[in-house]
Amino acid sequence: MNSRFIGGILLIVGTSIGGGMLALPIANAATGFWQSSLFLFLCWVIMTLGAFFILEVNLYLPPGKNMVSMAAATLGKPGLLVAWVSYLLLLYALLSAYISGGSDVMGGILKLIHIQLPPSLLTFIFTAIFGFIVYGGIRKVDLLNRLLMFAKIGAYLLLLVFITPYTTSVNFRSGNMQFVTGTIMILITSYGFAIIVPSLREYFNDDIKVLKKLILIGSLIPLVCYIAWDAVIMGTLGDKSLSALMHDPHATSTLALLLSNKVNNDLISTIFNFFTSICMLTAFLGVALCLISFLGDGLKLAQEGREGLGLFLLTFLPPLLIVIFYPGAYIHALNYAGFLCVVLLLLMPAMMSYFGRKHFDTKFVVPGGKYTQLLLMLSSVVLILVAL
Repeated sequence: MNSRFIGGILLIVGTSIGGGMLALPIANAATGFWQSSLFLFLCWVIMTLGAFFILEVNLYLPPGKNMVSMAAATLGKPGLLVAWVSYLLLLYALLSAYISGGSDVMGGILKLIHIQLPPSLLTFIFTAIFGFIVYGGIRKVDLLNRLLMFAKIGAYLLLLVFITPYTTSVNFRSGNMQFVTGTIMILITSYGFAIIVPSLREYFNDDIKVLKKLILIGSLIPLVCYIAWDAVIMGTLGDKSLSALMHDPHATSTLALLLSNKVNNDLISTIFNFFTSICMLTAFLGVALCLISFLGDGLKLAQEGREGLGLFLLTFLPPLLIVIFYPGAYIHALNYAGFLCVVLLLLMPAMMSYFGRKHFDTKFVVPGGKYTQLLLMLSSVVLILVAL
């Protein structure tokens, strides 16, 4: 297993396990641990299937093509319009969520060392520092992401070990499955890694065998991590404390504070703050990389020189302004992004492959024929109706 393969898995895991992971215990508290774990598994099944369909459709075209080109080639102008609008809104919503959560976490950490900055300044600093790393391209993001991911995995495992003794079995008995209708989109968003598949295809030079392994392994890791994470956080804090955070404009920093007060352990609090910081950062890097690639492909702009500067501003300025003028966008943006994930990463890939197989020779076909395509389309419609 070479370092590039590991790096590819970590890019998928890093894009998945980010701000969405921090929101999961908050979103799942009312539903209950066992019920929400079932839905986490079902969401993993359909979102991973959607990622394989994206790989199939992307392989119809030359490397370097993104969702815009894929939709135009298979669904024509209507598909092109839907792809443009959905993809742009999805990535902006996700980036807004991670900028909001990341700057909130940064502010919480700075307060620990008695430095307090205005929220708008924190937002600008966070976006500027890490936006320039993304501007450097996928290779730089990959190298930084590897370092961050190993640190995040280490922090995550330490938190599981240290927090587990504080869990109580009574906290696993509460919840009602009916509440999942209000939070199912956050669960869907937690598996939004498929947006990075076109970039991975180019990075791994059309090695289909490796790409299939990357998607399967890279998606399984978040599923296991999410269930374990829900267990320790929900088992420690209980559903009432967590449910109240759904409407908190500073949900991430408040979650850290609640945990700190509950365990009363400085080491656990420090590791938790470190972990939340990296979660936001790795998710930010993955989504921003996808957005800048998407805009470059759609607008035919190079990621260098004057055109590169334009791409940089188009990528980061809109979500930056959203967070500045709408602070506390974290939970709301993730919920909104879930609806767009269903359209873009489930419904459209199934439809693109359905029409694309009639016109393109493909190097890879998702097993199941029309049955898996229909399954994904039906699941998409059900999820949209549930969310309405």
